[in-house]
Amino acid sequence: MSEINSTDYPSFSDQDVEIIDKSTVFQGFFRVERCQLRHKLYAGGWSEPMVREIFERGQAVAVLPYNPQTDELVLVEQFRVGAMNGRRSPWLLEIIAGMIDKDQSAEQTARREAMEEAGLELGALWPMLSYFSSPGGNTERVQLFLGQLTQPVKAGIHGLAAEHEDIYMQPMPRVKAMQLLTDGAIDNAATIIALQWLHLHLTEVRRAWSSNADD
Repeated sequence: MSEINSTDYPSFSDQDVEIIDKSTVFQGFFRVERCQLRHKLYAGGWSEPMVREIFERGQAVAVLPYNPQTDELVLVEQFRVGAMNGRRSPWLLEIIAGMIDKDQSAEQTARREAMEEAGLELGALWPMLSYFSSPGGNTERVQLFLGQLTQPVKAGIHGLAAEHEDIYMQPMPRVKAMQLLTDGAIDNAATIIALQWLHLHLTEVRRAWSSNADD
């Protein structure tokens, strides 16, 4: 079996898409664009022109605070309007997250959101990965970070009143968070991915950050 090379994927690039027309059909808290386009086909040639609506969500950051000394992490609980039709409560247990402002970097946004949503001043930031949240019609790409905690933290209520935020920050043992994940009590993408990433890289993170703490 031949070895898979990441350079073999994807098969096409953005040069293989032709934008025929694009217009804004809704502008509110978010924006929706209607786009007429065509793209190259695997069998050769081009597709017929098609119309797609695109939800312009913007770029986001999410950060999971973690203390390698105590093996504790921080999650936040808040109301989410998009979860009102879910199986359980629309109050979700999540990692800290927010949209990237045009005048801030992803790292600056992670630190800002950690302070606004949880009252936390983070140490080192460890880039995990980035991913498209729902690329079938949404432009949002989320950058995940692990944020280093160097001091014990206490549960509390945070958030910006001007943004109607009512956020309950709660520290918990990492093993408890993983059990909540296993039980299906955590059901939003960024938190699931971040917890799984930490599980996969736990030894590496502990070794690096424990070493930094001793310096």
